[in-house]
Amino acid sequence: MKELVEKIAVEYAEFAKNAEAQVVKGNKAAGARARKAALALMKELKDFRKVSVEAAK
Repeated sequence: MKELVEKIAVEYAEFAKNAEAQVVKGNKAAGARARKAALALMKELKDFRKVSVEAAK
C-alpha cells in the first residue's frame, strides 16, 4: 500500500505542475498533460480505495 501512496503522490505532483502551467502561463499543451495525469490519478485513487477497504476488513 505504501508503494501505491507514493505513486499517487508522484502522479499528483505531475498533475499540479501541468495544471499550474496551463492556468498561470496559458500553456495549452500543459492542459492536455494535466488531463492525462488526472485520469491516471483517478485510477490510482480507485486502486487505493480497493486496497484500503481490503486492509480494513
